[in-house]
Order: sequence, then C-alpha cells, then structure tokens
Amino acid sequence: MHDFLRSRMCMVGCGVVVLVVAAGWANAQTSQPAMPPQSPAPATQPVERPYDLWTAPQLTGSWFGLRPRLEEKGISINLVQTTAFQQNFRGGLNTHHAHDFSGDFRVNLTFDLDRMGLLDGGLVFIRLKETFNEGVKADVGSLSRTAFVLDEGDESIVVDKWWYRQFLFDQKIEFRIGKLLTPVDLFDTPVYACNPWTQFLNANFTLNPTVPHTKTLGAYLRVQPVEWFYFHMVGADAYMRQTRTGFDTTFHGEAEFNGIWEAVFTPRLPSGHGDLPGNYRFGWWYSGRKKTRFIDDLGGLRAVQTNRGDQGGYLSFDQLVWKENDDAKDSQGIGLFARYGFADRRFNKIQHFWSMGAQYKGIIPGRDQDVLAFGVAQSILSSQFRHNVDARADRETVYELYYRIQLTPWCEITPDVQFITHPGGLKDARDALVGGVRVLINL
Repeated sequence: MHDFLRSRMCMVGCGVVVLVVAAGWANAQTSQPAMPPQSPAPATQPVERPYDLWTAPQLTGSWFGLRPRLEEKGISINLVQTTAFQQNFRGGLNTHHAHDFSGDFRVNLTFDLDRMGLLDGGLVFIRLKETFNEGVKADVGSLSRTAFVLDEGDESIVVDKWWYRQFLFDQKIEFRIGKLLTPVDLFDTPVYACNPWTQFLNANFTLNPTVPHTKTLGAYLRVQPVEWFYFHMVGADAYMRQTRTGFDTTFHGEAEFNGIWEAVFTPRLPSGHGDLPGNYRFGWWYSGRKKTRFIDDLGGLRAVQTNRGDQGGYLSFDQLVWKENDDAKDSQGIGLFARYGFADRRFNKIQHFWSMGAQYKGIIPGRDQDVLAFGVAQSILSSQFRHNVDARADRETVYELYYRIQLTPWCEITPDVQFITHPGGLKDARDALVGGVRVLINL
C-alpha cells in the first residue's frame, strides 16, 4: 500500500509539472506586445459557465479555465481512472476468495503541433500509466483475460505509449513512429468491440488472439486514396517487453520484427434515417519471433524444434444496421461486429478464432448514451497441440453481456457478466461464471 500511495503521489506530481509548463507556454503564446489604448470592444466572449457536477465533461472541471485555454493552443491533458471488480462465482480452477479489484490510471497528453503553430499536420501523443492487481484470470484458468488491460499487475508510472504522427496530402497519408499499440488504436478495431475501458471486458472481444498484436517500437503507414477505402501497415519490434522503453530490444539482440497489413473498406449504406457506416477489414500478419513447434518429445529424447517467419490472416467487420433518428451525429441504434482469424497449427496454441456480437445504444428512452451489448467468442486449439502435447485440448467459448450506464458525462458504470465454457480450452475444465462491475472516471 505504501508503494502504491508513493507511486500515485509521483504520478500526480508529474501531472502538476506538465500543467505548470503547459500553462506557462500557453500564457507566453497569448501574451501580446503593448498596443496603443483602444476603445473597448463589445463584450462578445461567452462567460464561462459555473462548474456543475452533473453536466461537467470531467470531474475536476475546466481547472479555472486552464483546460480550454490549453486545448485552444493545441495541448490536451486527459486523466482517467478505471477500476474493475470481478468474482469467479462458479467453476474454473478456484472459487474460494476468487475476487479482486484491478484497474489502471492513465494520463493522456496530446500536443497538436499544427494548432501550436510548430508543424503542419504534426501531433505528439504520450500516455503515462499505472496499474494495480491481476484480476481473477488465474482463478478461472481461461486462455482469455477476463478484464483485459485492467489486470496487468502492479506497475508504477510506466510510459505506456508514445508516438509522433504526421498527416500529408490533406490527410490521405498518415505516418506514425514510436511505441505503438497495434490493437485498440490501429488494426482489427470493430467500432463495437475494440475498447476494453468502455466496451467488453474480456480480451477476446478487444483483439483477435491469433494475431501477434504488440505494444512496441515501430513505424506505421496509412494510405487512403479514396473516401471508401484505405490500406495500412506496421513494422514493429518482435521482442519488446511492454513495460520497457523498447530501445534495449529494438536496437540490440536479434533483429526480428512483426508486421501487419490490413485493407479496409468503409461503405455507408443508405437507410430511412441516413447513412449506416460500416468497416470491412482483411488482414495478413507476419511474426519474426522464434516459436517452438508442437511435437511429442518422447519424454525429452527428441530435441526442441523452433521456427521463425510465422504467418496468418484475419477478417474483421462492423456495421451499423439501424438508426433511431435522422441526426447524422447521433449514433443511437443497433450495430453488429464479427471477427475471424487463423494461425499455423504447428506453432500456435490457438489455430482458429471467431467472435460476433451486437450492441444497442440508447435502448432505454431517455438514456441515449447507455449501451447494451452481447458477444460470443471462441478459441479453437491447434490440432497438432492436441495430438502431440495435450489430448484434452479442444476449445474455449466466452459469452459476455454488459450494460454501460453513463451516470454523468465524466462517470460510467458497467455491470458485466461472463460465462466461459471449458476454460483453457480443455475438455474436462469446469465452466466458469464471472461477474463484476467496471467504473470509469474521467478526471
């Protein structure tokens, strides 16, 4: 507890330093040389509204006007605390004291170099992150994490993500370099199942486990020649440890990389309430990591066989199928999503994966920002793993239902329930029932 409090104090201290520096810069930018006295202009500036706990977009408000002043100059500071409580009520490996609080605290810093007058189309993003506890995955025994990104253990003040982005040719070309997160931010990102802080808690609804997603040093390129299609790709270090800077493995040791290539079609289907946006992704990946082949080693008599250059592919779709009204900015309605992926059975424990589901935003009248969602995901284990390593290997299926309640613009509460059959993909594993609640507070 002492280490947790000390790290939290350090995090707050870092935030104060950033605020002071940013405020000083904003003040310097707005300072003007002395001008001759002029007649006062009519009062056209809107008066800042008093802080209202129930309508403020952030719990801590506008920081006495500093926040909007910084954003006007291209600096955004976003503080988010997300906490989840989960309990394994039945089945799995253990139900005795099988409950835990876990979560993270994120500081997102965005510097829009274009608005700051420094570089057209340039942007710098930095995220500091602190995590605590590991959730109940070990009690469930599942392949999939039951509280993805919120169960990463005790890590104090990690520079979790940083990158530089440059737009070119009227945003038809985008380039990024830095510590990149390939799921959630870039690839295989169905609109209704890609954000573990606000959508599904189980990892199998945020990413495809057959794809070697990473958070590592790399370079990213996106080209959009027409409005309805774009192609993007990434090359990233294959060996980076997520809590490190990445320079120790990217520029030292084995020179191997992971690559993802994805083509995306973005049609807008006509309907009686306006266009229905969709995204249809077709991806291929390559992994340079050394992987061990699944063989019967005859009790240690056969030598371990390894391989590099693993490859696989995936599909990923999302489509809004019904809108409640004609407002183009209103996303209330029903959306569907689906994923499929495959990997080489000789080296990957999960050979096939699929998921599908739906969400309804605004299902209750008057609760326009609330979301009800349900999904099913299945990991099918490698036939070679089953034949040579563990005859019990079969498949793991996850059913998840959640209802996200927007209590205020800065607070969301999400009751969540997961039913996991054959945790770990083993035929004789006990089906598990996991329930819990997630609370997100935008500070």
